[in-house]
Amino acid sequence: MSEFDLIRRYFTRPTPNTNLGVGDDAALLTVTPGMELAVSTDMLVGGTHFYLDTDPRQLGHKTLAVNLSDLAAMGAQPRWATLSLSLPQAHDDWLQAFSEGFFALAEAHGVELIGGDTTRGPLNLSVTIMGEVPQGQALRRSGAQVGDDIRVSGALGEAALGLAHLQQRVQLPEGARQTCLAALQQPMPRVELGLALRGIAHSAIDVSDGLLADLKHILDSSNVAAEVRYDRLPKPAFFASASEEMDVLAQDCVLSGGDDYELCFTAPLARREEIGVIADLMHLPLTRIGSIVSGQGCKLRAANGSVIKIAREGYDHFAS
Repeated sequence: MSEFDLIRRYFTRPTPNTNLGVGDDAALLTVTPGMELAVSTDMLVGGTHFYLDTDPRQLGHKTLAVNLSDLAAMGAQPRWATLSLSLPQAHDDWLQAFSEGFFALAEAHGVELIGGDTTRGPLNLSVTIMGEVPQGQALRRSGAQVGDDIRVSGALGEAALGLAHLQQRVQLPEGARQTCLAALQQPMPRVELGLALRGIAHSAIDVSDGLLADLKHILDSSNVAAEVRYDRLPKPAFFASASEEMDVLAQDCVLSGGDDYELCFTAPLARREEIGVIADLMHLPLTRIGSIVSGQGCKLRAANGSVIKIAREGYDHFAS
């Protein structure tokens, strides 16, 4: 199968909202008047971001999901994407399953695949995603204000706990195993939440590298500090009756594990009722975990107010 046969067979779909899609030297797009274009790129590298034997349908889903999560954090409506693949070999079954997982999520969010590239090489997957947001209404990292509540959506640490299970650092019972592996392999980007938070949240970011690492980006960009209560963090149920040894794993998964793809956002106290309504309508916990204060850095506190020492903040590809 040639490169162009591969593209036609697995990655060419109708693009009714695109002036010109797959098949030319470049795509042609028209941005809706009054909108800004939000653009983000993420790369997933085999052996670094995922195991090489990962189910290809799940991998197709996650490849797009991590990019959709970036648009969710900006409050942008997803519109278009490009996909670049480096493949050791072109296996029909793998490509069929991968493309089905990718397009199922794309169709759920109205995303059109408008181009990309393929080449032979180690397994690498890269998506550039584009979305629209009304001018001046994008959620940013730089808007947090002293007095804001800090909130996170969903649960933290499930994906990291699923990875710990795969690495045989912990053995999960059946129910917890299914939940945590689903969180790791098929994360659900919070696109609808990001749209709902426009005009309500002062700042937002998606939790990809770990809560503390990603919250730090908000703090640095906004020139503020944070007080976070560890006992308020939404943790996996598996940790409810954890041993002392398990507490160490729990803290690492919840604070620093990454791959959650939940939204961490700040909002003024005056918007608490509206946020409660959003949580109820979406059937999605939006847990208040702390507050923005003046100063620098983040203090993690126990229920009694004592400061908890942080072992690590999150994942960094180039940390020594």
